Amino acid sequence: MPGSQLPRRRVLGSAAALAGGVLLGSATPALARTPKAADAPRIYTREEWGAAPPQEVATILDHGPDHLVVHHTASANTTDYSQNAAFALSRSIQDLHMNTNGWGDTGQQLTISRGGFVMEGRNRTLESFSEKLLVMGAQTANENSHTLGIENEGTYISETPPDALYNSLVDSLAYLCTLYGLDPQEAIVGHRDYVSTQCPGDAFYAKLPQLRNDVAGKLGTAKRTVNRVTRIFTNLPKPHFRYDHGPAVGRGELR
Repeated sequence: MPGSQLPRRRVLGSAAALAGGVLLGSATPALARTPKAADAPRIYTREEWGAAPPQEVATILDHGPDHLVVHHTASANTTDYSQNAAFALSRSIQDLHMNTNGWGDTGQQLTISRGGFVMEGRNRTLESFSEKLLVMGAQTANENSHTLGIENEGTYISETPPDALYNSLVDSLAYLCTLYGLDPQEAIVGHRDYVSTQCPGDAFYAKLPQLRNDVAGKLGTAKRTVNRVTRIFTNLPKPHFRYDHGPAVGRGELR
């Protein structure tokens, strides 16, 4: 229901539990002490990258996210790191999400190109940031009411993201942890932590502990290994087509 806070999940969904994963922490993983504030990265607006008008005005919920979900776009690992390529990526994703998937707009809240350009995704995302609330996205099936999704351009099954993308992701996550008062060690997760999918890729997923520590370092908080229940992932579904990073919308969720 628009504007209402749905129950938040503390453990994995059944599909992910069968495939293996982590048990997520508390519903609202907050820092025990005040971290250093991280400035907002340069986020290019929808107007700047040339977004089409959304078919539906997105819903801003009455709460912020409790987890920040790392995705890969399951597209080519391009060597065109230009701003033009980044903007074209956002337009291409929006076209697929609206005109093929039948959604009201781009699904994720943020997109980061391989060149490190950070772009607003779903309409009203930056508005929701200004209010420290969450715009309802379509990026992690059955978990969209409490998670914020970041798409990272490329496919990272056997290789990791380039430095420009990775550094922008660290900056973006540090800013979001500051904005919402989240502990990066608990809040930063991968798409596969909720559903059975390859996303964000074996190589990138294995890098998430380092990512959490790099974000923590930027915030001046402790680097540590969170006690997580892990299992070995095997035979996870791979992308079937470009931008197919796995289940993004559950039954009854806004699209």
